[in-house]
Amino acid sequence: MAASASALVASADTGRTDESVLADVRSVVRTQLLPLVEEIDKGLYPERVLRALGAAGAYATHLAAEGASPNLATAIEASALASQACISTGFLMWCQSTLAWYLANSENASARSRYLARVADATLLGGTGLSNPMKTFFGIERMRLKGRRVAGGYTVHGALPWVSNLGPGHAFGTIFEVEGDASDAPRRVMFVADCNGDGVSIKACPGFLALDGTATYSVQLRDAFIADEQVLADPVDAYLRKIRCGFILLQAGMGLGVIRDCIDAMQQLQPSLGHVNRFLDDQPEDLAETLAEIETEIAALAPIPYDGAPEYWRRVVALRLLVGETAVRAAHAAMLHAGARGYVRGARAQRRLREAYFVAIVTPATKQLKKMLAEMNR
Repeated sequence: MAASASALVASADTGRTDESVLADVRSVVRTQLLPLVEEIDKGLYPERVLRALGAAGAYATHLAAEGASPNLATAIEASALASQACISTGFLMWCQSTLAWYLANSENASARSRYLARVADATLLGGTGLSNPMKTFFGIERMRLKGRRVAGGYTVHGALPWVSNLGPGHAFGTIFEVEGDASDAPRRVMFVADCNGDGVSIKACPGFLALDGTATYSVQLRDAFIADEQVLADPVDAYLRKIRCGFILLQAGMGLGVIRDCIDAMQQLQPSLGHVNRFLDDQPEDLAETLAEIETEIAALAPIPYDGAPEYWRRVVALRLLVGETAVRAAHAAMLHAGARGYVRGARAQRRLREAYFVAIVTPATKQLKKMLAEMNR
């Protein structure tokens, strides 16, 4: 990471140890998040909680100090702690941490100066609009945003159907394709857009099965001016190879939290229902074994997110697939262990089942991860 970026991170970071950051995250989860979980499930955007987590340092631990390599482990664990109570909040933490990751890895000092410190401490909240670009890179969709060069920057037009952690005064990172590029591989540019910027508009999406509290909007850009100091990478190729493992690894916290809470829920039911639940295929100890495997792999991968080896990339993708599949498996098991008491409106088990499906369908979704692995193995 460039020294100038490190200086900005230091100004945004708390300067405390990872252990103290996690202790403060636990306190925020216990005192501020847990009382709001049911309201968040009904659609409340937990802005106050997100800012408190930023003050605790949750979005800065993965941004390396000068001369050091980034380690994603604490950021993943912070998201897991929130997700153990509420995956909507854990997902929003991923959005915020990932936007900070984009900025910290940009070589554009002006973009870092404009955004990085404020994103790292949650003074500025924001999201990541890479769902469509990631699908485009793997042959699933076409690039939705197009741009052309003008004096001092670009004008960009197009629409993104789903971008989370947005609202007035927020920002997001995404990619457009340069118009008029006649090459076989058209040039693409990554940038940060301000929700209040000229030509940028956001519209709330229809209600979801879960995660209605994630401030998810469709975004429309109508010849929006993107200044050069908002550009993160031009072109994006080498930059994306640098950030892609961090983008995916940081999602692991969501799945970890759900798996842990589902195991806990099943264990709590053992005194009253263990005599019959023991006949179900998935037991808490089975899931705990898989969870331990996941945690071991995260511990191995998180300290080296810049490893460019093909085998490392394959392990990251395989881990992310395992996290999503295990989250769904754990939530399904928790629902069956709870029985009718888990099927009532507001019950923990039914909420976890709805939330777990999100881990499996958020980009990169289970089917995309399987496609990616299949292509690696050719």
